[in-house]
Amino acid sequence: MLLYHKPVGELVTRSDPEGRPTVFSRLPPGRWVAVGRLDFNSSGLLLFTDSGELANRLMHPRYELEREYEARVHGRLGPQDLQRLRTGVEGIGVFTRLDEIRRGEGTNSSYRVVLKEGRNREVRRLFEAVGGRVNRLVRVRYGPVALPENLAPGEWRELENPVILQKL
Repeated sequence: MLLYHKPVGELVTRSDPEGRPTVFSRLPPGRWVAVGRLDFNSSGLLLFTDSGELANRLMHPRYELEREYEARVHGRLGPQDLQRLRTGVEGIGVFTRLDEIRRGEGTNSSYRVVLKEGRNREVRRLFEAVGGRVNRLVRVRYGPVALPENLAPGEWRELENPVILQKL
């Protein structure tokens, strides 16, 4: 299994008709399967495995693996907005909520958010539903695996102890 720090500006696809860079162009040779996706404007942790079965288990909603993100949001959200994110928002295609949200320290409007399902652009759409606009989104954890602080964008490394993931 590989850990990859996806930079902004790469697609999670094998090839792009528009010729944009893809995450697979930086990986070592192999039949890698991406565990989940991150959109073009998001960065952070991606996992890759050569086992389709393991990838499916890691992504399937039944296992409720947490995905944790750092989101920088334009404008400050009020307590009622944060409560709506916790209890659930309709109108983004499906009813969904953040499993956990914490406001970051400092003057920036930054939040740590946790989801147990990963739908297309879900974090961005949730904040938009309460009047916020995400201008930076980084996945910092997928299940028990955290993005290593010393793994630079565009770099990959092998997961040292993949046994923890195979128990799912």
